[in-house]
Amino acid sequence: MSLVEMSFVVLCALAAVAAGLIFVARGRPVRVALPDTDTLSMHFLFRDLDLEHASNGAEPFVKNDETSTDWGALRRNLGTRFPGLPDEAQLRGVNRLTLNAVGQGDQAVIHLDREDDITRLTIEDAAAKDLRSTHTVKSMEAELGTLRLAAVGAPYPIWLMDDDGAVIWRNTAYDALQANTASHESHPAKSLFGSEAAQIQPGHTVRVSIPNQTDDTLEWFSVTATDAPDSTIFHAVNINAVIHAEVAQRNFVQTLAKTFAQLSIGLAIFDRNGQLALFNPALVDLTSLPAEFLSARPDLLSFFDRLRDNRVMPEPKNYVSWRQEISNVIAAASNGSYQETWSLDTGHTFRVIGRPHPDGAVAFLIEDITAEVSLTRNFRAELELGQSLMDTFEDALVVFSSAGVLTFCNAAYTEMWKLDPDNSFADVTIVDSIKDWQAQCRPDPAWGDMRDYVMKLGDRAPWDARVHHLAKGEFVAQVSPIVSGATVIRFTEVVEAPMPAKVT
Repeated sequence: MSLVEMSFVVLCALAAVAAGLIFVARGRPVRVALPDTDTLSMHFLFRDLDLEHASNGAEPFVKNDETSTDWGALRRNLGTRFPGLPDEAQLRGVNRLTLNAVGQGDQAVIHLDREDDITRLTIEDAAAKDLRSTHTVKSMEAELGTLRLAAVGAPYPIWLMDDDGAVIWRNTAYDALQANTASHESHPAKSLFGSEAAQIQPGHTVRVSIPNQTDDTLEWFSVTATDAPDSTIFHAVNINAVIHAEVAQRNFVQTLAKTFAQLSIGLAIFDRNGQLALFNPALVDLTSLPAEFLSARPDLLSFFDRLRDNRVMPEPKNYVSWRQEISNVIAAASNGSYQETWSLDTGHTFRVIGRPHPDGAVAFLIEDITAEVSLTRNFRAELELGQSLMDTFEDALVVFSSAGVLTFCNAAYTEMWKLDPDNSFADVTIVDSIKDWQAQCRPDPAWGDMRDYVMKLGDRAPWDARVHHLAKGEFVAQVSPIVSGATVIRFTEVVEAPMPAKVT
């Protein structure tokens, strides 16, 4: 092999080694510190979001906590001093950028150049002797300025008190509040919120009111204390709207309570947690439940258990299923479909209604309807007695209301006309009845007169007419007015008198 050929082989081998090293370098970023030749600038070289090279002393600026990229770590470190630095998503759309430090008197400048996926970032500070330490100080100053601006410009009062209880710092909102609420003799070092706020334990919150000197009203605040070295930080938030809402709600509840107190119906309202939230005196009178028990806010199951113990509920046939029955009652009340009548062993009758209320609340209304039930029963007994009495009459009787609706008839009427109005789903009128009568009788103009008489308003005189039933012969129809504009029609069979016997 000639010397030229050997040289060519060596060159090829070196080229292959160099290509392999370049390939490895591109696959695994290598951070190489650049020589520290310039103390007034700091350089960073990124491939996409990963740091490839950095100046001596610049590595701490890209401390990665494994939760962000190298660029994200650098931006977080420089963000306070240079707030316009782009984030990961914005970086890909930036070609060139120059940012000045925001701190007063800070002459640092950032230059950013990007080409393809390579980003070069340079920090320059002509006034700095040590760029790294200067950056630390300037960042702290910028952060301190931001925090001071946030505290001073906060819309609610913030102040610091030392261990002796003197105010050593306060923000603008505190000064404005002090100008409106404090008297001219008050000392600036004395807390505007008094000793009550000064005694708040760190991490706790209390409500404090201070008088407003302009309109003699109270300003309410929620004051929170935070512990700090050799001092305590206080934050006060105005809660006037909350206090007014609570007062309005309390007044509304009191108004409702006064209104409910006049009701004869027992009322029990349970909140969304199933606890008694409101009741009226009528509930105590009807159920005989102690006011102390109701004031303790029992839950629904305890409430119904106590009703059963006081024999205010019907005794369950199966006590094992008692809880399930009560759960069904509660569920029905929540759906607005619960309404039952409780007949008690004591002779009383209660109507119980369950109704849903907003926000998951449930209301139960308990009404004593003993008198109403007794009256209904007595009225029904009287009707049955009157029906039995009228059924003893041999004459057919029928009563029509002032509107012409059949309201009453006896057994003789049903037998005569083969009609049973009680089994009819719809109201039977005088027109319907006359059609049935005409179908069973000979034609007679008296039927039209009866219809007009029944529907007539005002004074009416009784009258009668003879009608001929096709199956039963002649009847006298006696038409008479009765109370409330009603009309009674009585059908009396005409019995022919026997012929006198001939005398021989």
